[in-house]
Amino acid sequence: MKSYTPLALLLAPLLCGALPAQTPTTWKFAVSGDSRNCGDIVMPAIAAGVLQSQAEFYWHLGDFRAIYTFDEDLVPPPSLHLPTKPLNIIDYETGAWPDFIAHQLTAFGRLPVFLSPGNHETIPPATRDTYLLQFADWLNTSTIRDQRLRDDPHDHMLRSYYHWISRNVDFIALDNASRDQFDAAQLKWLKGVLSRDEASDQIRTIVVGIHAALPGSVGSSHSMSDWPDGEASGRELYQALLHAQDAAHKHVYILASHSHFYMEDVYRTETWKGHVLPGWIVGTAGAVRYRLPAGVTAGPNAMTDVYGYLSGSVAEDGTIGFSFQKLTVDDLLRANQRRLPESLVHWCDEQNKQ
Repeated sequence: MKSYTPLALLLAPLLCGALPAQTPTTWKFAVSGDSRNCGDIVMPAIAAGVLQSQAEFYWHLGDFRAIYTFDEDLVPPPSLHLPTKPLNIIDYETGAWPDFIAHQLTAFGRLPVFLSPGNHETIPPATRDTYLLQFADWLNTSTIRDQRLRDDPHDHMLRSYYHWISRNVDFIALDNASRDQFDAAQLKWLKGVLSRDEASDQIRTIVVGIHAALPGSVGSSHSMSDWPDGEASGRELYQALLHAQDAAHKHVYILASHSHFYMEDVYRTETWKGHVLPGWIVGTAGAVRYRLPAGVTAGPNAMTDVYGYLSGSVAEDGTIGFSFQKLTVDDLLRANQRRLPESLVHWCDEQNKQ
C-alpha cells in the first residue's frame, strides 16, 4: 500500500520562507589591451585574476608586441645588467607574435580569448593580412564562425572585425588599427549588425570593443581623432550607437585601449555634451604607461602607472557593471614563477612609464 505525503508538509517550506530567495543571474567577462613592452610579465597575472574571477572569456583590444622596437621583456633594459641572448631584428619580428601566443595567450588555458587588432599589429613588416594568418585560430573559432554564418550563410570570409552574441548581449569587435579605418566595408557590415540588434527583442545590450577610442573622448589626443577618416567614421559609429541606446533602448557600452592608462566615463566631454555613452579606456596590460590627459585628476576613475584589467558583470536585465582590477607587484611575481629575473619584474612595475 502506497503512502502519500500530506500537501501541507510539501508546502510548509514555502509558507515558512525556508527556501532561499532567488537572485538575478549574473555572469562575468574581462577586457584589457596593450600588452607590449612588459606583457610577458603582466599578462600571466591578468590571466590568473581572470580565471579566478570565473569570467567566461577574456577580450584583448590590441597591441600585442611593440614590433617597431624590442619589447623589454624580451631584451631587458641595459641598466639591469642582465645576461641576455643576442636578438637581431629579423629574429624578433618573426618571433614576436609566437612569443605573445606562447607567454601571454596560453596563460588563459582553455578560457575563450577574443582578439582585436591594435595599430602595432599593422606596423611594418606586420600587416592586416599577416595578422589574419597568424591569429586565424582565434579569429575563426566556432563561436565567431557560427555567428557569421547565422548572419549570412554565404559569408565564409575571415575578417579582423566580427561579433558574437552571448545570451542577450551582442559583443562587437572592431578594427581601427590603421588610418584607413573604419572603411566603407566595415561600416556597412557594422550598420547591418546594429540594425538587426535594434530590431531584435532578444538583444538587450551592445558592447563595442575597439583599439583607439572614438572621437570626442577625454583622451582625444590619442584616439580616432588623430586621422581624418577616423574622425569622420568614428563620429558616424558614435551616432549609430547613440541611436541604438536612445531610440531602440539598448544598453550600450564602448571599450577601448590604445592609451596606456585606465579611465572611465571617457565620453563625458563638451563634444558629446547631452549625448554621453558609457565608455572606458583600459590600456593596462603591460605597455609603457602614459601620463593622464591634461586636466584629468588621478583617482579611482582615472589611473596610470598601473596594470590590470576591466571586469564586466552582466546582470539579468542586460546592464553591465564594470570595475578595474588592479595588479600588485606580488601578483606579477607570483604569476611569473621566476621564469624571468625578479629585477626585470620590478623594473616593469616601477620603471615602465613615460
